[in-house]
Amino acid sequence: MPYPSPPRVPPGPRRRSLLASVAGGALLVGCSDGTGSGEEGTAGSPAVVERVRVQAARDSRGLVGRYDAVLAAHPTLAERVGPLRAEAVRHVEAFGESVAASSSPSASGSASPSPSATAPATEKDALAQLAAAERALADRRAKALLEVPGELARLLASVAAAGAAHAYLLTEGAR
Repeated sequence: MPYPSPPRVPPGPRRRSLLASVAGGALLVGCSDGTGSGEEGTAGSPAVVERVRVQAARDSRGLVGRYDAVLAAHPTLAERVGPLRAEAVRHVEAFGESVAASSSPSASGSASPSPSATAPATEKDALAQLAAAERALADRRAKALLEVPGELARLLASVAAAGAAHAYLLTEGAR
């Protein structure tokens, strides 16, 4: 009697491993005392903290612009992409700034104009582009954790984890 074939396991990280790595990263960040090194101009100094915060808000605004461009070009993706865009808007606000005057998906003026603000012609390519942008931004934020202490580091870790989850949702839903 032949053995049944094993169930098909989809490629990529599993939900449990993604959540475990995020939780582990958050625990490591939570272990710092938030004081930094105490030297001016080094990691943890007020100037570095402010620079990282402003850059994080700017990056999130740019991501909102990408979502706006995709939604303008592919309105049928609104149900799938809209909630992720709303999270990106909340990330801008969490970093102490706001999205431009209107936060509607059609207001693409919230991000600085760039070639990446135009959406690809197909929905599949648009989702892949958004996923790549989320993944790259999550990676940059994870690296920035080393430069800042305390609450900002925890916020960066949380937003980086959310970005990684967004990238996963954008790519896995396309399969």
